[in-house]
Amino acid sequence: MGLVRKVVCAMSGGVDSSVAALLLKRRGYSVIGVFMKNWDSLDENGVCSTEKDCEDAYRVCQTLDIPFHHVSYVKEYWNDVFCNLLNEYEKGRTPNPDILCNKYIKFNLFHKYAINTLGCDAMATGHYARTSLEDEEVFRQRRAAPPVTLFRDRFEIRKPVRLFQGADLAKDQTFFLSQVSQDALRQTLFPLAGLTKEFVRKMAAEAGFHHVLKKKESMGICFIGERNFENFILEYLEAKPGNLVSIEDGTVMGTHKGWFTLTLGQRARIGGQKDAWFVVDKDVLTGDVFVAPTTNHPALFRDTIRTERFHWMAVDPPPELARTQMLECHFRFIHQMPLSECHMHTLQLQGKCVCVNLSVCCSSLAQFAVLYKSGECLGSGKIIQLGPTEHTLQQASNSACSRKIKWQRKPESLWK
Repeated sequence: MGLVRKVVCAMSGGVDSSVAALLLKRRGYSVIGVFMKNWDSLDENGVCSTEKDCEDAYRVCQTLDIPFHHVSYVKEYWNDVFCNLLNEYEKGRTPNPDILCNKYIKFNLFHKYAINTLGCDAMATGHYARTSLEDEEVFRQRRAAPPVTLFRDRFEIRKPVRLFQGADLAKDQTFFLSQVSQDALRQTLFPLAGLTKEFVRKMAAEAGFHHVLKKKESMGICFIGERNFENFILEYLEAKPGNLVSIEDGTVMGTHKGWFTLTLGQRARIGGQKDAWFVVDKDVLTGDVFVAPTTNHPALFRDTIRTERFHWMAVDPPPELARTQMLECHFRFIHQMPLSECHMHTLQLQGKCVCVNLSVCCSSLAQFAVLYKSGECLGSGKIIQLGPTEHTLQQASNSACSRKIKWQRKPESLWK
């Protein structure tokens, strides 16, 4: 009898992780289901959704006849993810807690728990994604991490593991995995890589997972759930009322409870107007939030961004970028948004930052810039600076401004 591989499956109480565990067991692996608790407060209705999710995950494990564990990372989630979220909102930015949760919690602490504490050969999740490794290649990875040295061993023979989009492009979740480390990716299985969501739901029904099929798909903040965002964020940040100001003529159109309650591209609640108005900029020094009418106003669109230090999934940047300092690829900054063509180039600071120029102007640019090429997720970088909007460029042109505008610096404090 051959060696039975031991795999920990992260169980969320949802359809995807339930079917992932089912598939792992069908492959003959010794599967352990583990539920992560990362948040412990009640929602607006006084319900703790975490308890219900944990119960649902336990029922699935009972049905599959596999061991069930649960582990708490409430403190770590607060320190590494949620405090970062609050800090970013206070600066006027729009963070992405799902990317950070995967980076710091699931593919870091949970990964170490699966491999080191439970002694498993690999971990698995219900993400719609795939890597360049087959299952047996994952199991052959060395458990011991390479020694930490000042310089990388140039004789290291391991090839980098690459992250690719799954078969269901409509459900592709590589966006959320774009900051995961090589060590974690190297020891992770994605059982749903070749499946569509429709087929996964069919498998769940056939397996009798009816209690998870009834649940709505999670669309809220990672491990916190769907909330009234303004009410939720004001529980943690002190209200700082300010004005909603027209980007066109400076007219005060209304008021808000804090610039951090609004995100770029979001509809602003302004009564008595023929057209809907949308957030196009913020000034965290004055508290003013700038708004513009209609969904196609030029103040919403721009075609240049800059990121902070870029995280390459394969550790090193693509050879073409390293050789020419430029790369043609595709870009998205929101999960499930269509990929846009772009070309990028490295900036100073030893190529740690990148500048992305989009072929088509996009609105509501925020969060992380995630890059793709030929179905491969190359990595991501947090957006820290935006180029000028079409409205800014039009104003400069109309005023016969001859100097070239490289970056929109107003409000400067937004990007510190």
